[in-house]
Amino acid sequence: MPRVFSQLEFKWTSWLRKARPKASRRGASRREDGGLTAWCSEQADRLSLSRLSRRVRVCWNSRMSSTAGQASWPDCLIQLNPRLKQIGEDETWNTLRHELAHLVAYERSGRRRIAPHGPEWQQACAELGIPDEQACHELPLPSRKLKPKHLYVCRKCRTEWYRVRPLRRSVACYDCCRKHSGGQYDERFRMVKLPLPKAANSS
Repeated sequence: MPRVFSQLEFKWTSWLRKARPKASRRGASRREDGGLTAWCSEQADRLSLSRLSRRVRVCWNSRMSSTAGQASWPDCLIQLNPRLKQIGEDETWNTLRHELAHLVAYERSGRRRIAPHGPEWQQACAELGIPDEQACHELPLPSRKLKPKHLYVCRKCRTEWYRVRPLRRSVACYDCCRKHSGGQYDERFRMVKLPLPKAANSS
């Protein structure tokens, strides 16, 4: 029986990060799909998102394992797991729409903070033909469970956030920003790093 895997690994990449050499291993593992890129560009045009239409790209990433798809913002890059081709064409298109919906939602929100699978994303999914889309799907992909190594907490509501990788930018509690700041980033609710409890570290 297939396990439940997250459909999305969303990444907000830093535009200050130095570009990797073209001959790097990561570049060699990604192959752009011109047909899927053109389709996404047409959909962005249909939704009057000209900037996204010009920048969106779709690649097959042979290094992806447990993740079906990944949307990177503000790079406007969608990466798909080549194993989707073996699962079926329907799942490929469903995953592509799922990931494109993330880019549409973030393009529309500008600098306003939104939840990855919040109402903005759900609206974009409906406009792209998948109105009942869920954040997770049952796909026969290999599982990968990594231990969390970092713990962050909101200074206001004390919500805890466990992370495998450390944060590379300032991140605020989404619920508190939405409740008290209209969804705008507010330094008062910035997530603060704390020592990881021994129980979580040894699990």
